[in-house]
Amino acid sequence: MFGTMTALPAAAQLGGRAVFPFLDLPAGAQQAALGGTNVSNRNDDTSMLFANPALLNDEMDGRLALSYVAYINQMRQSTAAYVFNTQKLGRFGVGINYFNYGDIEGYDPAGNSLGTFTVSDYTVGVTDSYTKGKFTFGATAKLAVSSIDGSRSVGGVADVGIVYKHPKEDFTVGLAVKNAGYQFTPFPGTERGRLPLDVQLGATIKPEHMPVRFSLTAHHLQQWDIQYLDPNARGDLDEDGNEKKASKSFGDNLARHFTASAALVLGKGLQFRVGYNHLQRRELALVNTSGSAGLSFGAMVRVAGFQLDYTHAVLHAAGSSEYFTLARNIDTLFKKKDGQ
Repeated sequence: MFGTMTALPAAAQLGGRAVFPFLDLPAGAQQAALGGTNVSNRNDDTSMLFANPALLNDEMDGRLALSYVAYINQMRQSTAAYVFNTQKLGRFGVGINYFNYGDIEGYDPAGNSLGTFTVSDYTVGVTDSYTKGKFTFGATAKLAVSSIDGSRSVGGVADVGIVYKHPKEDFTVGLAVKNAGYQFTPFPGTERGRLPLDVQLGATIKPEHMPVRFSLTAHHLQQWDIQYLDPNARGDLDEDGNEKKASKSFGDNLARHFTASAALVLGKGLQFRVGYNHLQRRELALVNTSGSAGLSFGAMVRVAGFQLDYTHAVLHAAGSSEYFTLARNIDTLFKKKDGQ
């Protein structure tokens, strides 16, 4: 039961072979709209700290971002991220990511109902960054906890990253090593597992005089073969009626390593975004159709100091997820109140 439950929420988990798979899920609406994986889109959205700690920058100072994600069935995800500048010690970000699966029906080996139990995951982390010239270096330390019906698994997780920002052009390059760590305490009756390590490299560019910002991100660079073929899947029949088993291909495997996205920038207060994740499309496709799996569509609007991001991400042909992120600079909000 424990191994099955910990793999449930993974959007594209390479066959579900890692513990704490929820670490791979996008934490905010912007990241989800950009294909779910992006390490180079640098702006004032504090929820992007979950994507790459080196994206922590001075535009985020004082900003709080609250995100809510509605997955299929009862699955829900909530995140919060806040950035503050201590002046003397530097700039820090704090983030909380909480995932709840809702009430789940339990059964004994004979199939008799044992009532419902709860399942949840969460992380608590601190991010720090240092900027030197054109480069920003960042690191996040997190505590990860998974809970199933009162039993817990605990792990320590670290993300590190680098971002290069062109001094004149709207061009950034990001590199991040995510989910490096160790499972301190496995679930009872299970062996200690590995975390979903992911090395990501990406670039974001907005050509001059063009209102579109493009991003391309390569992920799972530490592992070339990320194709998963279901050994129980039935293949097509040839002319002689013999079953043809699916085989791996170079092109498909290469494409699975990339996500691509574009954002239509209509001033500082309005954006429309679209992203595509080929790994997600391939792993979550149904037998006869992929539908719109792997595609995501989002928008951002700013009103009276508040920023609202919304994303509709298609997980597979049978369902999708809705992301909402609300952000504001709460430092300036409190200062205005103090000055009144």
